[in-house]
Amino acid sequence: MKEREIYSDLRVFPPFVVRIDGRGFRRALSDFKKPYDERFAKAMADCVECFFRDSGLNPLFAFTFSDEINLFFSEMPYNYRIEKIDSIIPSFFSSELTIRLELKKPVSFDSRVIPLGKEDIYRYLVWRQAETWRNHVSSYGYYTLRKSGLSENEAAVKLKNMKASAIHELVFQHGINLAETPAWQRCGVLVFRETYDKKGYDPVKKTDVTTQRTKIIQEWNTPIFKTDEGKNLIIRLLSEGK
Repeated sequence: MKEREIYSDLRVFPPFVVRIDGRGFRRALSDFKKPYDERFAKAMADCVECFFRDSGLNPLFAFTFSDEINLFFSEMPYNYRIEKIDSIIPSFFSSELTIRLELKKPVSFDSRVIPLGKEDIYRYLVWRQAETWRNHVSSYGYYTLRKSGLSENEAAVKLKNMKASAIHELVFQHGINLAETPAWQRCGVLVFRETYDKKGYDPVKKTDVTTQRTKIIQEWNTPIFKTDEGKNLIIRLLSEGK
């Protein structure tokens, strides 16, 4: 029956991104604050950091918002087999998030592998950050409508017919300026490794020594990627991943 495994030889060539999305999270996490819960956002970022540290895989960096995680790779074991990539990565995050949040019910992620040329990575990030902002606006709009007494269906239908400017005004009338919400809600969170110099002392040679170490950074004040600051940050992360 081995010949029936017709997808097992599908492979992807680097660089590529693996994007995972939470499946049915809104109901599974019904007890969490809406539209954003910092405890959930922190758990997602911590899961990414755990993946960097404990998965045995080596992403260049990651970008996460809401229940979405984007992991960028220039190398991968398993002979770059898509079936392996698309099963191991979401299962890692499903179990890690369930444990980290001490959930009574398990959660799951779906996964897709997206091949990119290196020149495409920046444009991909700009696209996903734009989705971060759209999600931010619609989430605040939806839950503002829900708090005003509309049912789930009524709020969804009304929101679908509203322009972004109208949603901004609706939320503003309820005391929230969307331009002043926390940066992680508007721009997402970047996770990456950073190299730094650590000073020490060699007791044998009796000299001061400097060695390079790496640490994992969670950037909760992610710049807008369309700005020079944001573009330069991505260029630096890509160059360090060579």
